[in-house]
Amino acid sequence: MKKLLSRLLAGVLVPGVMLLAGAAGAADIQKRTLKFPSASNKGHPQVLGVQRFAELVAEKSGGLITVKPFPGGVLGPDLQTVSAMQGGTVDLTVMNASLLAGNVKEMAILDFPYLFNTPEEADAVLDGPVGRKLLDKLPEKGLVGLAYWDLGFREMHTSRRPIAKAEDLRGLKMRVIPTPIYIDFMNAVGANAVPMPFTETYTALETGAVDGMTNPLLNIIDGKYDEVSKYLSLTNHMYTPQAVIASKKLWDKLSEDERRILQEAAAETTVYQRQVAREQAAKSLEEIAKAGMTVNELPPEEIAKLRELAGPVIDKYRKEIGEELVGEVYAEVGKVRKD
Repeated sequence: MKKLLSRLLAGVLVPGVMLLAGAAGAADIQKRTLKFPSASNKGHPQVLGVQRFAELVAEKSGGLITVKPFPGGVLGPDLQTVSAMQGGTVDLTVMNASLLAGNVKEMAILDFPYLFNTPEEADAVLDGPVGRKLLDKLPEKGLVGLAYWDLGFREMHTSRRPIAKAEDLRGLKMRVIPTPIYIDFMNAVGANAVPMPFTETYTALETGAVDGMTNPLLNIIDGKYDEVSKYLSLTNHMYTPQAVIASKKLWDKLSEDERRILQEAAAETTVYQRQVAREQAAKSLEEIAKAGMTVNELPPEEIAKLRELAGPVIDKYRKEIGEELVGEVYAEVGKVRKD
């Protein structure tokens, strides 16, 4: 954990500037209240991360900066929140990083199916030069990237029938994150992709507007999807890093000391949030089974079929995103797999 924190801090801190040592009174810090919405509900690791971030900011600022969480999507869907941040009416948020592909096309690489096999591979890429390179493209779009948190690998849950093999996806109306790669991937495996905001998905499953959707394990109990889905299929088809971002309009108003407080708090929270998210995910399967959902794990040969079907989608977006960046990402993943 100490090694990871050192790496995270090295990625966000400006060289040559002394860290704040708790002497908030001597620093250039103003009294501020910052809005930090998130889509998940209280108790979810995403929200626990926001809460820990708020605690650290208060501590580091001597109580002068207050971060106010708004969980449960009460300030609107993620993309609406991004627009509000660009306009300066919302200060911070955490969301699926690939949703930012509409602002920075290169972010779409984080939607590549089966890009990562383990959380450790994802951490190595996101905490390294490539992850930083993606965040560094955000300021020209009115946003500032602070860190990547964890939401885990995505699985598929359905109401009409279980997905025990790749062919079972054919004809199912599957809600997807409203990003081009996700839409193309779901269509490529034979389903009918239905893009919609996360906040609308429970009702869509309840009414039959969709037959299923994909979610990290953490979201299934949190969102009460066991009430509207009968079957869970473990596909691990995409990893879901969460981008912690700030409004550039806010950022431009902050002093160097205030920026450093937010950067340090985001980096320290990353270590905590990932640990909590992964611990809770490990417990989620048991809770999901207790809730009455039928759980099945796709065998390797069926995963191989999904990978093959995803191949043309990856080829299409390699060119759009840029061969050089895609090559860098796969090279970083390769290093971790060799280790």
